[in-house]
Formats: sequence, C-alpha cells, structure tokens
Amino acid sequence: MPKNKIQFQKGLSLPKFLNSYGTEKQCEEALYSMRWPQGLVCPDCGCSNHYELRTRRLYQCSACKKQISLISGTVFEATKLQLTTWFLAIYLITQSKDGISSLNLSRTLGVSANAALRIKHKLQHVMKLCDDSQALSNLVQIDDAYLGGKRKGGKRGRGAEGKTPFVAAIMTSDKGHPIFMRFSVVGGFHKSDISNWAKKHIYPGTAVVSDGLSCFTAVKDADCSHYPIIKSHGATNKEYSEFKWVDTMIGNVKNSIRGTYHSVSEKHVPRYLAEFCFRFNRRFELGKMIKQLIHAAVNTLPIPQRILKLPELWW
Repeated sequence: MPKNKIQFQKGLSLPKFLNSYGTEKQCEEALYSMRWPQGLVCPDCGCSNHYELRTRRLYQCSACKKQISLISGTVFEATKLQLTTWFLAIYLITQSKDGISSLNLSRTLGVSANAALRIKHKLQHVMKLCDDSQALSNLVQIDDAYLGGKRKGGKRGRGAEGKTPFVAAIMTSDKGHPIFMRFSVVGGFHKSDISNWAKKHIYPGTAVVSDGLSCFTAVKDADCSHYPIIKSHGATNKEYSEFKWVDTMIGNVKNSIRGTYHSVSEKHVPRYLAEFCFRFNRRFELGKMIKQLIHAAVNTLPIPQRILKLPELWW
C-alpha cells in the first residue's frame, strides 16, 4: 500500500527551523518583512527613512523623529518575552498533529505556566480569526457534536449539563476528499443558532448534507441547498458514507483533546477547536504553516489579558 503523501510529508525539522529563526535578529527581520513588505513608512509624515534604536526594539523616523515599535499593533504587543520564544511556540503548536498542552509548552520554552498559557491562548485567538474569515463552499457535511460529559447524577445525551454544543462541518471536493474543517461552538441546536452560523460560515449556493435534526433546515436562510439524510434507528455512522469525514474528524479531535489536554474549560473551547481546524486546513504543507501563523499574528490586533480571560465569542 502506498504511503499517504500528506501524512508522511517531511514538514520543517527543528534544526532547519532554528537555522531560520534561532536568533532574535532573525526573528525581528522576519517580523519586519512581514509587517512592512514594501519598507517602513512613517505614519505621521510619510518619510521612508528611519534608523533602529540600539537600546529598545524601536525604529525612529529620520524626519519627524516619531518612534515606531516593531511589535505594536500586533499580537506580540507589550510582550516581555523574546521573539525567539514566540516563534518556537508557533513551531511547536503548528507542527504537532495533536497539539501541545500549555504545561508541556512551558517546560519546553522555559517560561512560567501562566506565560505559556497566555501564548497559547493568543495564538489560538489568531488561528480562530484567520479561519473564521474563510467561508465553506462546494459540498459541506455538517453534524451536531458536544464536548464534555454528564455531571454526576445528571442527564445523559443531548441537553446534558456540562456539555458544550458545537457544529462540525467538513468541506469536501467533488471527489469526496476533505478540504476544509470548521468546528464552531453554538448556543444550542436551534434554527436561529444554525441560521446565524450558516450565514457567517457558508457561501450561498453551497450544498449542505446533514442528518434529520430539524434545526439544520435553517441553512436555507443562507441561500444554501439542504439535503437531509434520515438515519434509521440503531444504525451506525459507518453505514452512511455521506457523513464519513465529519464523523471521522469529530472522533479525531475529541481523542486528541482527551489525550493532550484531558479536559478544556468551557469558555475556551472555541479556541481549542480553532487550533485543530487551523492545522487541519493547512496540513498539505506543514512547513509553510509556521510563516502563515506568524503573518496572521502580525496582522491581528493585540488582545489584552483582561479580554483573554473572557469566553471566546461563539461562531
């Protein structure tokens, strides 16, 4: 049997990564080229001549003397950590199929557990914003899914306390191969929830396949065609090829969360789901995923700690 080219791709080795981003100077140069690909222009006077201050990570305009920070206005703003630490965190998070816990990240980076958790949540926030900007199209398989388990003495199944509901969606090619994944936490499986989700995440004209759950008919509000498939009582998911990939990815993500994180705080579930989606959606070229996340972080506004502690927005 031939090897799966995606599964067995080389990616970017740690020595090669360190050769490109192993020093603070290399990281600063990479950040500079991504933030100002045409060169730095003073936002006040429009002058393109500037020089770098030796004592701080600042550039000063030669004309008006305005000082411009390399990391201001990005996710890295106000960080006390070196860029090499951030870049190594990006490498570890993007190149691990099952993710890496913040505790393991703190040990590997040599930073405190709180600092590692802040890094992870900020990068997850970037991942979520990046993927949320791309709507699904062509043919999409969707299903209802939940994270968490029943509390002691509580109700089982749908509606059980302690479960976080989310929509699982997989965009497939004409040949039925999975292309893009979107897992989105919702308030519940009501028509209003699915209607709002579909309007944001699915292009008009997309063909959507779901089971017989009545709320999924609301995808029509987003001008999508809906093809419900009623599963017979007692039938397993394996008997329905139409849900092959969405069921597979739900299982993979849940297994990875249990194995890597054991449990995830309900308010942060959207971020963790976004992390898995980001990696899956860019799995065809693992090495490029690092630059893609750095570029996205440069173009994402800062997220203060007080906001980071709040629940990630649904959808």
